[in-house]
Amino acid sequence: MRKLKLPNTYVIIAAIIILSAVMTWFVPGGQYVKSEDGSLTYEAVDSVPQTWQVFSAIYHGFVKQAGIIIFILVVGGAFWLLNATGAVEAGIKRFIVRIGNRDKLVLVTLTILFSLAGAVFGMSEETIPFVGIVVPLAISMGYDAFMGMLVVYVASNVGFSSAFLNPFTVGIAQGMADLPLFSGMGYRLFCWALLTTLLVVFVIVYASKTRKIRSLRQAQGPGAGDELVEPSAEPLTRRQTWILVVLLLTVVALIVGVTCFEWYMPEITGLFLAMGIICAIIAGFDSDRTVKELMAGAKDILSAALVVGFASGIIVILQDGKIVDSILHAMQEGLEDGGKVGSLSAMYGIQAVINFIIPSATAKAAITIPIMAPFADMTSVSRQAMVLAFQFGDGFTNMITPTSGVLVAALAMARIPYAKWVRWIWKMVLALLVIGLLLLLPTALPQIAGF
Repeated sequence: MRKLKLPNTYVIIAAIIILSAVMTWFVPGGQYVKSEDGSLTYEAVDSVPQTWQVFSAIYHGFVKQAGIIIFILVVGGAFWLLNATGAVEAGIKRFIVRIGNRDKLVLVTLTILFSLAGAVFGMSEETIPFVGIVVPLAISMGYDAFMGMLVVYVASNVGFSSAFLNPFTVGIAQGMADLPLFSGMGYRLFCWALLTTLLVVFVIVYASKTRKIRSLRQAQGPGAGDELVEPSAEPLTRRQTWILVVLLLTVVALIVGVTCFEWYMPEITGLFLAMGIICAIIAGFDSDRTVKELMAGAKDILSAALVVGFASGIIVILQDGKIVDSILHAMQEGLEDGGKVGSLSAMYGIQAVINFIIPSATAKAAITIPIMAPFADMTSVSRQAMVLAFQFGDGFTNMITPTSGVLVAALAMARIPYAKWVRWIWKMVLALLVIGLLLLLPTALPQIAGF
């Protein structure tokens, strides 16, 4: 039987844009209006049917995501320049020789650290450069690019979903729900520990499976598949050592800048551009060679930058057509007669679906929490449970939604096509959604309703 083949990423995005435009002709328009007391009320407005705007939406999508597109091009060029020095490859080979059979310990440690980063300070966009570092490391240890994405991107999203101190989800949502900031931490800590433990188990199992397959291919000889890397134990040169020191200092600066100084795209972009130029100088590249490598890296990752702009066009069409709030309102009305458990489950499902339309957690909290909070009261669902439903619904689907610029950028750094990623990750996302629902249900009980 012929296997089902997913279309090209651009084809998928184009189809969604056209579907969104068609919806603007049939879905009634509407908008939420903020009153003087800060509450949101829904009012019907005329929709704005979209036609030729499917083309201009792409332009506006690029403008909307200009920051992350520039980030992708610059960071891609910087890492290409770094790799051109040969220091990273040499350092990874030395590292593999040193750790011997302790590679799983490294993977587990990275998984826990990135999950903790997602849970504490909402690591999201900041994972993109780390993907560029860890994926080559995972491949050199005998694994695949998916392993690198697993211990960085997936781990941070699991932490993000079950966060107990994340100011961008827990902090904002609890503030809008009139709850004490970071209250209910005990149950959230339990959720984070459980989900992270399950992810660690999966990492270990997948590591064993991947290594076994690659070892078998190696035994079959050339042409059977990718072979395990056999690193040499040659010492690093002085230039390579200093380049790796610069890389390490860059990572430290990134962590400190994000956690202590609220760095975002402009600062992180500048940091990695400076890293690439400094490494080129240490390697002895002249100015022409430096520019040439930067351009080569930007060219190599250009398609990923284009995907980010195209995907943003989906949101532009829905917003310009005045139907985003209508969709949210229709989902809201479905909560009214579901009972306690049914309402909580519906809140969870709605947040997961909305994430495909509004991937930003902050924007989604601003729109949905003021609506969900009163309905939680009406159905006797605790506001803490409602916030947890928001966290789970927002976080898990981040790993698969094509409108997420962070996902698209991370896949670009890992050189994994979106269609291939969906085939690999969908079962895990489904499992996480089910586990999230099971973790939500106890919050409907009076004993832990307020956590």
